[in-house]
Amino acid sequence: MTTADLRETLRQMLAVLETERQALAALDIDAITASSASKDQLCGRLDEASPLSLDAECRGLAEAARRLNEVNRQVRNLVAANVSRRLDALTGSPALYRARPTLSLASRRR
Repeated sequence: MTTADLRETLRQMLAVLETERQALAALDIDAITASSASKDQLCGRLDEASPLSLDAECRGLAEAARRLNEVNRQVRNLVAANVSRRLDALTGSPALYRARPTLSLASRRR
């Protein structure tokens, strides 16, 4: 992959991440799904790039994409936590995957 191709791929990734951010804000599942597919495709193209081919502009684009991806990840986690909280309140029970306190083996022997 040439530096120009890498630069273009990183710009496309930034555009997709921005679209994903907007989709998350609108809770638009179709747009979120489309963004995920686009990110996957772009990641396949980025796999072809060598870290040695990064110039200063590519490094800046990659760092901007990393930050935006992290923000999107945090938003997804907040939405998921909110859904879990609401479902717990609706059903009156905590999530099934939460660990329950158990007695240790040592305390059971006494």
